[in-house]
Amino acid sequence: MTIASTLKLYLDGQGADYDLVPHPKTYSTHDTAQAAHIPDDHIAKAVLVKDALGYVMAAVPGSSWLKLEAMGEELNRDFELAEEKEIDLLFPDCEPGAIPPIGPAYGIETVLDEALTTLANVYFEAGDHEQLVHVTGETFRMLLPGVRHGHFSHER
Repeated sequence: MTIASTLKLYLDGQGADYDLVPHPKTYSTHDTAQAAHIPDDHIAKAVLVKDALGYVMAAVPGSSWLKLEAMGEELNRDFELAEEKEIDLLFPDCEPGAIPPIGPAYGIETVLDEALTTLANVYFEAGDHEQLVHVTGETFRMLLPGVRHGHFSHER
């Protein structure tokens, strides 16, 4: 598989300068970071949650866990994790477990953890388990216009 078509269209449509970083097939952020020789905290991962109002994607560092309650308090909502089958329906061009943290590409409300806002380089899933997208921190923030920033994660 290559970069997810929806993601590629979005990146190209935004004029984003990016490159793809191939790596051996992996199934966890930690393993991906090791395979690609990138620090865990430079990988932005997506966590999809839901409530009665719909889905929200949280972009958090690969070295962290989402603080679901903190996110709910910040947005004044009562979230629970989305189920894998729901995620598969929302991201049909991505392999399960390899969704990019670029919610606007898929029309999904997104929040950004502050820990990702100061990085010079950011890496994230391209839609499969064998490639990462690499962008500058500035480009990453440009790809998430108007999203809410907050402290939504904690180190593992």
